[in-house]
Amino acid sequence: MSSLISAGIHVTVEVFFQPEYSNALQSEFMFAYRITLENYNPFSVKLLRRSWYIFDSNGSYRQVEGEGVVGVQPVLMPGETYQYMSGCNLRSEMGKMKGSYEMENQNSQQLFSVEIPEFEMIAPSKFN
Repeated sequence: MSSLISAGIHVTVEVFFQPEYSNALQSEFMFAYRITLENYNPFSVKLLRRSWYIFDSNGSYRQVEGEGVVGVQPVLMPGETYQYMSGCNLRSEMGKMKGSYEMENQNSQQLFSVEIPEFEMIAPSKFN
């Protein structure tokens, strides 16, 4: 599990290998991750955009950007928590991700960036 507080937002990431969606013979490895966001700020925030940097241990790298998360742009009141699940496919048994969210202070309409902590995705077979 990875965790970080950035700009008053606590971001926690848990990773789960998905063997039922993976095929080692075809170099397909699927991972799910659960992200929990908690707003420590005294104001409401809206998550507008996400930006991911995905590194595969085969040497490839890709960047993914888009609006919101899993099709929504959640608003978190002070002290409120929001959680969602998503996934990432790799061509090797190991990789890592990191990124950021663009958020908006709902009082001032000012935009700010929240860092997503780097986390590893490792297939259980690598631990043997």
